[in-house]
Amino acid sequence: MIIDTHCHLDDERYLDDLDEVISRAKESGVKKFIIPGADPKSLDRAIKISQKYSDVYFAVGVHPYDANNYNRDTLIEYIEHPKCVAVGECGLDYFRLPDSEDEKIEEKALQKEVFIDQIELANRYNKPLIVHIREASFDSLEILKKYAKSGGVLHCFNASEILLELSNRGFYYGIGGVLTFKNAKKLVNVLPKIPEDRIIIETDAPYLTPHPYRGKRNEPSYCTLIAQKIAEIRGLDLNYIEDITTNNAMRLFNLS
Repeated sequence: MIIDTHCHLDDERYLDDLDEVISRAKESGVKKFIIPGADPKSLDRAIKISQKYSDVYFAVGVHPYDANNYNRDTLIEYIEHPKCVAVGECGLDYFRLPDSEDEKIEEKALQKEVFIDQIELANRYNKPLIVHIREASFDSLEILKKYAKSGGVLHCFNASEILLELSNRGFYYGIGGVLTFKNAKKLVNVLPKIPEDRIIIETDAPYLTPHPYRGKRNEPSYCTLIAQKIAEIRGLDLNYIEDITTNNAMRLFNLS
């Protein structure tokens, strides 16, 4: 059994065939799914999906790209829902900052403010975090060390070794399709350094489709390709990887 800990099943690309997507996943051994909160506008759909499918859960959060649309009250409205298992995806993303230096400083400050507020919300409700980090490892590390109390997962872990110290602070590392890419040498080299009780599997579907299906829509059934790659790199049995990552995910997100 595998758990896809990060799949955007509320994305419009699944509007016409979500039943089939979930059925294919279950046939391949993926039995549970978590929809991260990224855009408040799609939160209602994520909740409806989690209510329709017993093995689908959701998180509440605002992606750093949508920091301008952050509204804490919207998250609080749903955070105690029985299918809500985390806060996020929240974090820092410095990949597409404005060109103007003043605007760049302003954007970073806003992202940090919104990130910290979501961390404090997770602390208040004792929920793990789903953390998005892109070209912002140092600032993210400092903020998480200072504010985070309930642990979480570093979504689509970017292989920054300075973030490995968070494994001692209740954080896990989400490994997805990027691991199968030909240019993922850094992640391939860092993967063996992650404690095995801190690895979880994710697809980030419909994004970041693993090899050999790059260019096509990603979906949770491809978790098996990620598990196979982890087993290959770490020199471990595939069933063992499936078991350990599933146990890790169930522990982190308090799944039954």
